[in-house]
Amino acid sequence: MTEQIGELNPPNRLMLTPGPSSMDPRVYRALATPLVGHVDPWFRGCMDDVQVLLRQIFQTENRITMPLSASGSGGIEAAVVNSLEEGDEAIIAVNGVFSDRMAVIGGHTAAKITKVEAPYGKPVDAEDVRRAGKGRKIKMIGFAQGETSSGVLTDVDSFRAVADELGALLVVDTVASLAAVPLHIDRQRMDICFSGTQKAISAPPGMSPITVSPRAEEAFRTRKTKVQSWYFDLTTAMNYWGKDRLYHHTPPVSLIFALREAMRIVIEEGLEARWERHRVNALALVAGLEAMGLEMLVKRPADRLPTVTAVMIPQGVDDVKVRNQLLDEFNIEIAGGLGPLKAKIWRVGLMGHCSQKPYVLLFLAALEKVLLDQGVRVPSGAGVGAAVRSYTNVDTAAAVSR
Repeated sequence: MTEQIGELNPPNRLMLTPGPSSMDPRVYRALATPLVGHVDPWFRGCMDDVQVLLRQIFQTENRITMPLSASGSGGIEAAVVNSLEEGDEAIIAVNGVFSDRMAVIGGHTAAKITKVEAPYGKPVDAEDVRRAGKGRKIKMIGFAQGETSSGVLTDVDSFRAVADELGALLVVDTVASLAAVPLHIDRQRMDICFSGTQKAISAPPGMSPITVSPRAEEAFRTRKTKVQSWYFDLTTAMNYWGKDRLYHHTPPVSLIFALREAMRIVIEEGLEARWERHRVNALALVAGLEAMGLEMLVKRPADRLPTVTAVMIPQGVDDVKVRNQLLDEFNIEIAGGLGPLKAKIWRVGLMGHCSQKPYVLLFLAALEKVLLDQGVRVPSGAGVGAAVRSYTNVDTAAAVSR
């Protein structure tokens, strides 16, 4: 007898994860609009809109600016395999799982890859990268502005200075930082930058925005060998997103509709206002967590990524039990650690739509209750109280500055 499968009815979670994030109702409505063909003249106009919005968010005039039909890991692969070929050398700054993934993908090319590493929870020192590349011809330097696995923020400008000195292309992973952290592609002269739609842009997962500088385009044109991936060869993928709209593959049309609306929301808010919102909410979250006696993985406040807060799990507390209770009792999802940080940290995401004051206060109150159930002594109301004071201090400072 054939089992009957019921109608799809997923729970409505508050996604305080490092991605995906919860979405604005407007984005859900865009997903539900009628499907059109990917060569439909109307859809071509929609593609134009997406590229205009994406250039505004990246703050660039780059010709090659488009959403790849892939996850953020696809963005890593496209950036690496287009840049590197046999005989090239690259340096990858590794301080987490996803920056290490850039090095792993580089290892699948015929290039020589050198990793310059820092402990998880700290940024790689650009000076260490400079020393590693001294006296060598380096084709590419890659790093993550926001390392999703550890909640570390890395300064772009110091790496640009090193790339200039070494004559290297600068490849930047902004999967966890785009639309939440200050980023100026043209002003900061990044050569290749990629991201993910499901994080601070708060669109569905499945697309990786990418932008390529004219300098990187020229490097692609002068390659001696073909890009090892047909699908991620940006010189041909751009033919579909370029002015001729030549067929390359069938893109996820409905995801593009949703991305268009999510980016409209970003631009309506304003980039600087959005960056400040993420900063203020992250400060309140950390203030609340520390008031509850919890320790942050990233010690220096300047190194903390506003979208992902890595919290050390107290000794004797069961990682999975806490996360499951938050999910079952409060409908809140957070994430655990990856790789060497597994069962050592919780990762709390305040990304895009989820970076809101009510969600910060709700999470802190819920976590207090769960920790108490786990036998952790938490001062009553300390987390919410500290967060409220943090918001008040920010409001007071803003009023004084006006």
